[in-house]
Amino acid sequence: MAQANVNFRMDEDLKRDMEQACKDMGMSLTTAFTIYAKKVSKERRIPFEITADPIFNANTLSAIQEAEQMVAEYSSGYRKPKSFADAREMFNAMDIEDAAECDNE
Repeated sequence: MAQANVNFRMDEDLKRDMEQACKDMGMSLTTAFTIYAKKVSKERRIPFEITADPIFNANTLSAIQEAEQMVAEYSSGYRKPKSFADAREMFNAMDIEDAAECDNE
């Protein structure tokens, strides 16, 4: 069977991580891609499910980035964490009007 070269671009870190994973499994990157190509050719489908994870939407990713920023600020001493005696005090500090559920103590 004649051999053909396939060239494509990918992130350097991704390539390095995949090469290491393949090495850990005792194969080369070429062997891994060949296995993938044979599976796709035989089954006429991507051999795993590809979905958009609804958890990681724009709002969630924004909240994660905000939390990471806050952690960095706390770690550096730039921001000091606040503590509260109870949930009602915390809700009041956040200007939340309806803290009725706090009364279930």
